[in-house]
Amino acid sequence: MKNLENKVAIVTGGNSGIGYAAAADLVAKGAKVIVTGRNKEALAQAEKELNVTGIVADQSDLKSIDSLVEQVKAQFGKVDILFLNAGIAAFAPVDVATEEHYDSIMNVNVKGVYFTVQKILPILNDGGSIIFNTSVNAQLGMPGSSVYGASKAAVLSLNRIFAGELAPRKIRVNTVSPGPIETPLYGKVGLEKEEVEGLGAALGQKILLKRFGQASEVAKTVSFLASDDASFITGTEIVVDGGLTVNTVL
Repeated sequence: MKNLENKVAIVTGGNSGIGYAAAADLVAKGAKVIVTGRNKEALAQAEKELNVTGIVADQSDLKSIDSLVEQVKAQFGKVDILFLNAGIAAFAPVDVATEEHYDSIMNVNVKGVYFTVQKILPILNDGGSIIFNTSVNAQLGMPGSSVYGASKAAVLSLNRIFAGELAPRKIRVNTVSPGPIETPLYGKVGLEKEEVEGLGAALGQKILLKRFGQASEVAKTVSFLASDDASFITGTEIVVDGGLTVNTVL
């Protein structure tokens, strides 16, 4: 069902993983989609495969965000949907975490997200939808994920506050919090292959549905939140984790 026809959507970090799947689903539902990312070649591939517009942008660089807004305004005028998906994940226990580790995550996952919202607000239509991609790591307390988990917890707080601040403009603000999803991200978290496989096996035992999720399953949740089907939902978090966070100890 094409329930997003005549809508313009931005998906940050839309050239792979959940962002790519979300862009594909938004296009399938009739939206005109802009995807952003730092890799020009990957964006060109996404343009070719998904029929989207790719714009090179670095979420950690405020001047790059300004350039993104200018390009979107010139080409599309206004937008209706903003899916803040771009982010980085890296793990390190507190006793060895460096300032560089902290800053690299916070600059993209918190500062970049915050100012992307701020700078896009002037071209976001009243009645639009903002959707954050956070993570169950904000609540799980998984060892080694302190900075990453804190960055996602910060965004959950922004979600609730922005929902109140933007309600006068009828802009709905929500977040989707995925659990373990089969994406290339698991190869980029600073763990060795054996560690990633071990983590996957351990998580598999904790997930009630006994499997990792698919990016397409998160994408459908994003499309729901972007649509009028979610017209009375704002300031909330939808957890897409196969039951990981509600699994009982016994």
